[in-house]
Amino acid sequence: MLQRIEVAMRPDRVDPMGHKTVRRIKEFLGLTVEDARVATVFTVEGLEPAEIDELIAGSALHDPVLHVASLEPVASDFDWCLEVGFKPGVTDNEGRTAKETIALALDLTQDRKKSLSVYTSKQYAVRGTLTREQAESIASGLLANELIQRTAVKSAGEWAKEPGFQAQAARVSGKADDTVVTAAISSMSDDELMAFSKEHVLALSLKEMRAIRDHYAKSEVQKDRTAAGLGSEPTDAEMECLAQTWSEHCKHKIFTAAIDYEDVESGQREQVNSLFKSYIMDSTRVIRERLGDKDFCLSVFKDNAGVFRFTEDHSLCIKVETHNSPSALDPYGGALTGIVGVNRDPMGTGIGANLVCNTDVFCFASPFHDGELPPRLLHPRRVLEGVREGVEHGGNKSGIPTINGSLVFDERYLGKPLVYCGTVGMMPMTIAGKPSHEKAAKPGDAVVMVGGRIGKDGIHGATFSSEELTEESPATAVQIGDPITQRKMYDLLMRARDAGMYSAITDNGAGGLSSSVGEMAEDPGGATLDLAKAPLKYDGLQPWEILLSEAQERMTLAVPQDKLDAFMALAEEMDVEATVLGEFTDSGYFHITYGGKPVAYLSMEFLHEGVPQMELSARWQKPAVQDAGLESLKTVGDQALMLRRMLGRLDICSKEYIVRQYDHEVKGGSVVKPMTGVEADGPSDAGVMRPLLDRQEALVLAHGICPRYSDLDTYWMMAGAIDEAVRNAVATGATIDHMVGVDNFCWCDPVQSEKTPDGEYKLAQLVRANRALAHFCMAYGVPCVSGKDSMKNDYMGGGRKISIPPTVLFTVAGVIPDSSKALTSDFKRPGDAIYLLGTTRPELGMSELAEELGLSFDSVPQVAAVEARERYRSVFQAAQAGLISGCHDLSDGGLGVALAEMAIAGRLGATIDLDMVPRAGIDAGMPAAALLYSESHSRLLVTVRPDDAPAFEKIFAGQAMARIGEVTGEGALVISQAGAKVLEQPVAELTRAWKETLNW
Repeated sequence: MLQRIEVAMRPDRVDPMGHKTVRRIKEFLGLTVEDARVATVFTVEGLEPAEIDELIAGSALHDPVLHVASLEPVASDFDWCLEVGFKPGVTDNEGRTAKETIALALDLTQDRKKSLSVYTSKQYAVRGTLTREQAESIASGLLANELIQRTAVKSAGEWAKEPGFQAQAARVSGKADDTVVTAAISSMSDDELMAFSKEHVLALSLKEMRAIRDHYAKSEVQKDRTAAGLGSEPTDAEMECLAQTWSEHCKHKIFTAAIDYEDVESGQREQVNSLFKSYIMDSTRVIRERLGDKDFCLSVFKDNAGVFRFTEDHSLCIKVETHNSPSALDPYGGALTGIVGVNRDPMGTGIGANLVCNTDVFCFASPFHDGELPPRLLHPRRVLEGVREGVEHGGNKSGIPTINGSLVFDERYLGKPLVYCGTVGMMPMTIAGKPSHEKAAKPGDAVVMVGGRIGKDGIHGATFSSEELTEESPATAVQIGDPITQRKMYDLLMRARDAGMYSAITDNGAGGLSSSVGEMAEDPGGATLDLAKAPLKYDGLQPWEILLSEAQERMTLAVPQDKLDAFMALAEEMDVEATVLGEFTDSGYFHITYGGKPVAYLSMEFLHEGVPQMELSARWQKPAVQDAGLESLKTVGDQALMLRRMLGRLDICSKEYIVRQYDHEVKGGSVVKPMTGVEADGPSDAGVMRPLLDRQEALVLAHGICPRYSDLDTYWMMAGAIDEAVRNAVATGATIDHMVGVDNFCWCDPVQSEKTPDGEYKLAQLVRANRALAHFCMAYGVPCVSGKDSMKNDYMGGGRKISIPPTVLFTVAGVIPDSSKALTSDFKRPGDAIYLLGTTRPELGMSELAEELGLSFDSVPQVAAVEARERYRSVFQAAQAGLISGCHDLSDGGLGVALAEMAIAGRLGATIDLDMVPRAGIDAGMPAAALLYSESHSRLLVTVRPDDAPAFEKIFAGQAMARIGEVTGEGALVISQAGAKVLEQPVAELTRAWKETLNW
């Protein structure tokens, strides 16, 4: 029997969620309603009426001070009642938590608990004059994501007769549909092969489909398959497993392709055999060889995260992932999965890392977008809110601080938002007497899955993410994460790790068991897997779905047989589901069954090495840009107004509204917060925290991202991203000589085709970006230790194609030997001298100023790495000597914005003389606007106490550096040039301009 328990705010209490709903209805849909009251509905199956009464009386599901709970409808005085709940089979985290709470409150036996089901929904009682069409638009267009949720929309009269909807029970007996389908590809034509790939969302090319067909036609393969009880044609599970393993998402086929690169301007041609090996891996190899005995890298490009030395007895690991495609379909679920998913990467690195902190970077179209949306796309404001909430819930509920992040806006992210999520973990250098960054499954080890159960959510996630987003993109690709279940699993794993209970571990990420077991089996050379033993969320999954599901909160372990009983007992003690699914072998095959029924028999060599190398062409020709010339900037009139306009731009303005919703203090190691200054509302350049509370060494986490420059040259875009990440870390006190990088490429489709006629140009952009990565990582001595690429960030639908700008997020993790020497960006005291380090050039191409004025310039900012590296080392030397009171990097908006931000953070003014700004050559012709808003790289603003100025200047002798002004207490920023005042603006006005854009 299903029974509804409705929980709502007491009538005499303010309903904050109701108020938020009223505001969102107006902001998103332009509709006005008078009021809304929000209730949570728990639909419970498996309890007796007396138990339901006891549950309500005991306040297990509500707070009686704030809420009322009732078996009768609680909504009153409304015109329309809308209810939103998950579709059957979609993960319902609140329902799962409610089930655990009910079982505990009623002291249910394990058998009773198994028969208990709880489903949740949200009920919105809305008062206002609305048509049915408008009420339905509120439900479907704002309150629900119809991809994963269903709605009931009823007038007050209709609701009185039949309130809400009844949740559909999904009883679990652990049984699947054991059907195994054969794919008859041997007789398929080329057209039929491609139709098969598309129909089954395999994302395999014709060349790859032919390779599979030819492999199965080999006599020795057919002989082995006959012995395993299988026919000559591949099964559905084998096709799906190969497609996942060979997907662009997992195999990075474009990055490992053979590329014929032509530079049209120079006439040079080059053959590149794997961008990854030629530029990323090789640059790291060169840097490590240069470091010699001082090499701090421990594990690079071979595990879930890159590992480097932090102190003499602890290492750190770092990974940054993207979750773009799922976040486009379901912003909350996609982003939540992104953050909890990347949390599992350090958990599965080496023998397992403790989680230290998170970072996140989002790229969206303008939240003020007012154009028509193509089919299947959500409004950017809704995407922003959903992604923010998803990452917030994933991090905050897991007890992991978010110490760094940013937002980037461009209308081209309308088709696919970019959602970067990263996590840093820490390990003792040795665990159970062995190096912690090393692991390997051994023949005979049990294959053990721990954590959440398997469902249809996430099926085809890897292959779906390897294609452009379309109107037909599969709903099953979206997953819903559960941070509470994951936290319990994490606590178990840390105890098991320290007890030496397992020999290898990895995440059940893209491809689920197919990926995790398939990859771990490379070490011993094979594995057996019985899918009938896998715990399911609900009945009806086919074997291939169990194998491929990316349902969250799962890890796979290799547990030695003599440790298996102890591990399983610990899992039961900590209430974490653990299941033995098979065994690692040295057979050379990935052998999968469902009970006694054969499902797949895949050669390990063919699975991991059989994918044919792509052969691509790239053709570079610099885009022609009509340069407006510096004379155009002399028409800028009111410079004070221009500075306020610049501070209000989306890429520059305060993101405090978002930052405040992330917990950056949990774990107690926070040193430099995301916001800084006297009111704790100024921008920080990087996050700083102490992972070891009894030590002074600090981790610095920073990033660089500047996709706008891609429109001119991706080489300098990449150089700028690296330089920005490094100087952000340096500006916060890090040393450039103990720093690692993580590269995350997000690209539009760079493969020439009918739907991508400019593919050769886009691929050339990718080649140039990789060249820059190698050049500048080696120049700075910053090795890449991990990375990821996402290569199909396009949208096709409604007759439109929307491609993102080529985007690279470059993240750095660095070290401050003594956290008391960390730097912040705020002005500290009147009288401090202000120095500008670095050269200002008229580099305004794709700058914030150019965008604001609607002008074009062809001068993309470039990086002079040798002098920048010397400057960064000098900044560290001065910081260690205690000579710097404040430091801030110059990036979006250049000098003018950086000065304003330091003034805002310190609530102090400054007097600045533009004539003192170091510039390239003797360029007296640079107007004030060019000096204020040029985005030349590698520059820093530094404040120094007057008494320390001589020692500070001595360190920077011979470098591009000048004293351009001083901090004042008048509360105004005053800038002059040639003896005349250019602008004078109260800091209070600058603060208002900076904050009001996103002050929601």
